[in-house]
Amino acid sequence: MNNKSKSNAAARLPRAKGIDMATVYTSKECARKVKRIVLAEKNQTIVDEFITILGMKEKFEEQDVPMPNKIVMFGPPGTGKTLTAFYLAQRLDLPLILVRLDAIIHSHLGETGSNVRKIFDFANGTPCVLFLDEFDALGRMRDSNDEVKEMARVVNTLLQCLDEFGGESVFVAATNLEEELDTAIWRRFDTKMTYTLPTDADRLQYIELLIGPELSGAGLAGRAADLLAGCSFADIEQIVLKAKRKAIIEDRALDYENIENALSEYNPRTKG
Repeated sequence: MNNKSKSNAAARLPRAKGIDMATVYTSKECARKVKRIVLAEKNQTIVDEFITILGMKEKFEEQDVPMPNKIVMFGPPGTGKTLTAFYLAQRLDLPLILVRLDAIIHSHLGETGSNVRKIFDFANGTPCVLFLDEFDALGRMRDSNDEVKEMARVVNTLLQCLDEFGGESVFVAATNLEEELDTAIWRRFDTKMTYTLPTDADRLQYIELLIGPELSGAGLAGRAADLLAGCSFADIEQIVLKAKRKAIIEDRALDYENIENALSEYNPRTKG
């Protein structure tokens, strides 16, 4: 998707509150964002299989087996859910349409339902990876009080949109609060991915990608991986970037002390 087609897609995006309901990223822009992605082995297998199936469309249609086109990801913040959406778009060579909840959600819930419908209609007509983070804000469980009855109408609209979703697009949703999602919403997803804090091996691999082979070979990655146990991928990235800035200011090579100081200053909530 070139810049011209990107601007055309952006021009066609539905609007609410005077702003576009989503941000468009081209496949090339997605590729730049996922240069250092590390997926858990199980999630990498799920993504690879999902993409393989999409490449065998005719064979699946011949045997009347429906194609998967909806993925829900759940797990704590900073564990790679959003990055996976970028990765999927890059692998599928499709634009990523990152939905803006601040534009979608309206004080009048009837308007929210209408906005949900509009963004799904857009994705049905424009091949893309449609990504909705904090999915629980729209798909949470229905209840009996008046406010939630109104919210139930939004959920019902969302269910209809999921049932009608087709074409060449893929819908990806992410949440940190999977237990709050309506059970009927869960059933609409053909692919589910669980995210956790990185394992020791994942943490080491990611730090090696961040600091490069020379410093990794000198043992810094292993020591840093031990130091940053309990951190999410997002925390690790911010700490290593902060450490790199310190090293640049001091005009010397990145070392363990820089990472220690960066960890102390950053003080990640997930550490411990």
